[in-house]
Amino acid sequence: MTTPPPLADRLGLPSGARAIILNADDFGMCHAANTAIGSLLERGRIDSATVMVPCAWAPEALAFAAGRRDLDVGVHLVLTSEWRRYRWRPLTGPGTTLVDGDGFFPNEVAAVEQGASEADVAAELAAQVQAALDAGVDVTHLDNHMGSVYGLQSGRDFLRPVFELAARLGLPFRLPRYREGAEADQELQAKLAEATAAADALGVEIIDRLWTHPFELAGEGTVQEETYERVRDGFLDVLRAVPPGVTEIYLHPMTDGAELRAAVDFGAAKRGYELRLLDDPLVEQTIDDEGLVRVGWRDLRDLQRGAAR
Repeated sequence: MTTPPPLADRLGLPSGARAIILNADDFGMCHAANTAIGSLLERGRIDSATVMVPCAWAPEALAFAAGRRDLDVGVHLVLTSEWRRYRWRPLTGPGTTLVDGDGFFPNEVAAVEQGASEADVAAELAAQVQAALDAGVDVTHLDNHMGSVYGLQSGRDFLRPVFELAARLGLPFRLPRYREGAEADQELQAKLAEATAAADALGVEIIDRLWTHPFELAGEGTVQEETYERVRDGFLDVLRAVPPGVTEIYLHPMTDGAELRAAVDFGAAKRGYELRLLDDPLVEQTIDDEGLVRVGWRDLRDLQRGAAR
């Protein structure tokens, strides 16, 4: 199958357009995520978010999304549970290959790749999306928590059931068509080419590029801890570097406070900084100065469903 025409062209964007989707991951993980992300969505500071359906605070996020079906909200497909004090379990129950010895999703991606059966993964991911649909959410897209379906640790991926689910429901999926700087890593580049070809064959829309900035706060807990201004300036550099095409930039904005710090092992300050920078006038000014075009996952979903008719 030949590669489809450029996504930006098919979306009707001007020639050479540099388009971005600002997406907030981890909606529903905790109340601190919900307060931050819900507000950012309502005020148009981000273009979309994705819900972690198995988490304890997902009902609040799903109710918000069901009540605001004009906003772009997708499902953040979950197969891992990374924190020590706050854990979550599969919707399909404990009697599968998706749990650790305590009955939770594993902490690490490698454990999923090595121990999960494809049938159990397919059933769980379908259950998570169905739960969002049953809650009344107009699901716009799918992506994946911690990259657990991509096969980046061992080479064993779960992209086939993801693509089949996305194709069946007419939903785009977060997969980058291109990866800058990957020329030296021939194995990874070949795997990406194989994955994008599989998505194209099933008519699943994917993005051109997937970017973020470091998840952790540099020097956290030391006298060299990264300041908000350094985090912001690094994010502005990301925005300035966006090339032509459609690039998703994903963040994890949350309200930094006692609840978040009780749940996570690290990075609470960084989550608070990301919330702050998405409201920073310098970010909005940079987007305008760079001529970046804001698009949403709903645009890709409409394109995918239109092509399937």
